[in-house]
Amino acid sequence: MLLRSFPKMFFEFLLENPDLEEELEMKDQVPEPGSEEHLLMLLHITYDRVAERLKAAALELKKTVVDETWNSLQGQKIGDFSLYSGALGTAFLLWKSFQVTGNQDDLRICSEIIKACDSASVDSRDVSFICGRAGVCALGAVVAKNMKNVKLMDSYVSKFRKIELTEDLPDGLMHGRAGYLWACLFINYNLGGEVILSKGMAPVIEKIFSNGRKMGTKHGSPLMFEWNGKKCWGAAHGLAGIMHVLMHFNLQKNQRDEVKRALLYMIRNELPSGNYPSCEEDKSDELVHWCHGAPGIALTFVKAAKVTLKNCCEQHLGTE
Repeated sequence: MLLRSFPKMFFEFLLENPDLEEELEMKDQVPEPGSEEHLLMLLHITYDRVAERLKAAALELKKTVVDETWNSLQGQKIGDFSLYSGALGTAFLLWKSFQVTGNQDDLRICSEIIKACDSASVDSRDVSFICGRAGVCALGAVVAKNMKNVKLMDSYVSKFRKIELTEDLPDGLMHGRAGYLWACLFINYNLGGEVILSKGMAPVIEKIFSNGRKMGTKHGSPLMFEWNGKKCWGAAHGLAGIMHVLMHFNLQKNQRDEVKRALLYMIRNELPSGNYPSCEEDKSDELVHWCHGAPGIALTFVKAAKVTLKNCCEQHLGTE
């Protein structure tokens, strides 16, 4: 764990000094980038100026990503179409860039990438937003709306509705039912209204609860889910990610109670370091990332603090 963490090096409070950088430049005393002195200089800069710098750096990085992952293909077929590690991730980046800048070129290239991902994902059995065809169709519909192309938007929505969820599908966010539900939420939020009807999502939600109860225990978590033979806790494949998605829905009282008890179980079993186990079978303190560990679980607790366990989670996160 110690090898996976960094000592706190920030001050509790620093006064803004918007002229400090210019003063140091005039004296030819600007610290070397990456040094502690340079970090302190940046911490004195006003929020607006820091935000502009970060945006400029992000937009420059976006150009590099698009060149490396899309322009370099030169008409070749897409191998990995997913948002997680493939071309759809580049499309999503361009869409976010469009939201910030209004750059129509970003939207145009984004649509081209999604079209290629659509062709590449036709035979995919993965139904999630992050790794599956649901993500392609969902983002495609939203981008088409931004382009004011109603015909294309309806086409992607129609393709989304044809996605079939098989009985052997896992329940997790990255590859399973929770990931499909997240795509439904994404479409409805960005297109407005119930494009994907609640009555169509309700059986998926009930199936997740039914599977979770089979592996849950009376004195542990009432819900538990398996991935590759392990009872996972993390956001990608396990309890945290699935609970995060379920908390976005209007659940029945008994379902809300089960989610609450599952979250309390996780809180009670926090490791001494502040991290969380990756699975029930292995309580080692090694993995610290979104897929397995505290980062993904913290996001779930933030959602819980808003809708399910307000007081408990605020105390746990130190946000009171």
